[in-house]
Amino acid sequence: MKKGAVELDHISVPVRRFREARRFYEAALGAIGMTVNMELADACGMGANGEKIFWLVRDRKASGGGHYALRVASREQVQAFYDAAMDAGAIDNGPPGPRPSYGPNYFAAFVKDAERNNIEVVCYAKARRGAPVKRPVVTRPRPRRRPT
Repeated sequence: MKKGAVELDHISVPVRRFREARRFYEAALGAIGMTVNMELADACGMGANGEKIFWLVRDRKASGGGHYALRVASREQVQAFYDAAMDAGAIDNGPPGPRPSYGPNYFAAFVKDAERNNIEVVCYAKARRGAPVKRPVVTRPRPRRRPT
């Protein structure tokens, strides 16, 4: 860690419907290598390599609407997250693509979970030479899947 830098250790996302949220996040964040690494009665901690950086916490008064951004190493991981989240029932809030107004190499995707939390996965790596430039395309959101 750089001298004087601040590093985020973990965040907690309050959710009303814990089991539903856990299923969604296990699928969406599983696509970028995150797993549940600690379980409590009304919470679970997720991360990669045994970390517990992203916590889901049952809160019957949760109001949603938070914004949580996770950084990954590759643009392919951004796409994998987006595809898995959409397949798990997310609402499209910005498909994978460059966001030049956020920075020269800012490549991100945004989805909303069932409680209206905006989940972003971002990569700052430069596009590979010869790789096609992907631009966000506004499309009709995929229909949300209802749990069976």
